[in-house]
Amino acid sequence: MKSLNVKKILISTILGIICMSQMLAYTGEVISSFKTPATYPSGLTFDGTNLWLADRETDKIYSIDPKTGKVLHTIESPAYWPMGLAWDGEYLWNADFRGLTDIYEDKDGMIFKIDPKTGNILKTLKAPSKSPVGLAWDGEYLWCVDDVKDKVIQFSTVDGTTINSFTSPSTSPAGLSFDGKYLWISDRIKDEIYMVDPATGYVIVIADAPGPYIQALAYDGKDLWAADYEDDKIYKVKIKDDELFVKKDEQLHTVVYRHKVKNFGPGKVLSLDVNIALPENRVNQTLIGDIKYNNKPNKIETDKWGQKTARFTYNNIEAGKEVESTVTTTFKSYNVRYFIYPEKVGKLVDIPKDIKDKYLGDNEKYQINHPIIQETVKKVVGDETNAYWVVRNLHQYLIGHLHYIMDGAWDTAPTVIKNGHGSCSEYSFVFISLCKAAGIPARYVGATWIKGDNASMDEVYHRWIEVYLPNYGWISTDPTHGDRKYPRDQAFPIGLVRNKALITTQSGGGSETLGWSYNSYETYVTEPKTNVNVVYYGDWEPVKKE
Repeated sequence: MKSLNVKKILISTILGIICMSQMLAYTGEVISSFKTPATYPSGLTFDGTNLWLADRETDKIYSIDPKTGKVLHTIESPAYWPMGLAWDGEYLWNADFRGLTDIYEDKDGMIFKIDPKTGNILKTLKAPSKSPVGLAWDGEYLWCVDDVKDKVIQFSTVDGTTINSFTSPSTSPAGLSFDGKYLWISDRIKDEIYMVDPATGYVIVIADAPGPYIQALAYDGKDLWAADYEDDKIYKVKIKDDELFVKKDEQLHTVVYRHKVKNFGPGKVLSLDVNIALPENRVNQTLIGDIKYNNKPNKIETDKWGQKTARFTYNNIEAGKEVESTVTTTFKSYNVRYFIYPEKVGKLVDIPKDIKDKYLGDNEKYQINHPIIQETVKKVVGDETNAYWVVRNLHQYLIGHLHYIMDGAWDTAPTVIKNGHGSCSEYSFVFISLCKAAGIPARYVGATWIKGDNASMDEVYHRWIEVYLPNYGWISTDPTHGDRKYPRDQAFPIGLVRNKALITTQSGGGSETLGWSYNSYETYVTEPKTNVNVVYYGDWEPVKKE
């Protein structure tokens, strides 16, 4: 009887854990949805109780019960092409694409203040742009997005004067809302929704859109609402939840990492040690079965960073001979996107001591006490103590200061900053150096990548950075891929790991088995004038699910 009770308790506990995991919602997850009252939704806002939806074809604005989707009240659009809607606490504001005439060629944007009971126009402003689509109220000013000039504009309700503006997150901005601190902007081509810092224009959070053409957004004090122009639905969407990331797009691969050393002579290779990094389970990858080798490794070693490597040792390799060492990994990979809310990230003092002790140390590549590094951190970081903003400010500095060049050199961090360019490895060295100097633990990871097709060969590889953020842990970021025009593309690598990578290596640098390299590293001793050629690459093959 006692055994039966224990089993019941165990089953109950397991079911409870499963239910709790299912209850956790991630940013962008759909909570509920209902059909729009008309088929061309173009604007959306929330008045504290109900939703208001504009429709450009019916020229109507509908008050909707958010619980049922029922239309409660309808008013006429103030003009002929209603787009964004905003609520200022008492009145509706509507951005109109065409203005006061129903002539197709007239596309001078207008802004109208509307009595929500009667639909009467209380005030008319010329919009700060010709193509205002989304509209939002921040408590003092209105904001609109222009989908032609790709601008986000803050302006006065007194006379339409522009207060502030910046580049839109991406090339097709549409919906716009304000949550009391951040702007939320949808992009209808990328099918994404962005949380944007209104002070800088930086994209902070990237989430998948709930529908194929999100035209309008509204915030109800807790959740986001999104109106879709293609499927004619209004979605209630979760934001600012407790789930740190979403994992999706599972793929199954086999990667054979090949390391070949050929002795072209005329002398012998007296000794050769080949160290190949061994991948492990991470949030973006799950190994299937055991790692396989063509030859049994002489030793499995673990360096000071916890990185495991297989060591293959060879002796007296004659001229004309070649030795090959291979490591074969079958694994599942995922696209992983972290949702990093700055308010949830702790301060520098919240970083655990053991992490600081291990990952704030200096060495010859980083030179964190060099005047160039120290002066850069002082200028870029200042007195900031929130770990997210320290990292983000350094990220923005780096993508604005460096440009990518792969010249085969590995210069030190101060030299790379001085030169203004670098490879992915040099970007990594600089970013790690700046983070360490600012008090952020940092390390690099190395990987082999799919090159285009799932069946491909990688001989270029890639290295990027992980930073430690309190309350989140180790987070990937890659300023090499952030050097882009649009804020969405600049932010895209922060908190993202792709399913096209097999991460083999994590290191703080200067490993006793891999040196400053990743994936593999070799050392050898030869007789005089002996010519040795070393090649290594990853062969990728997709694995079909049974």
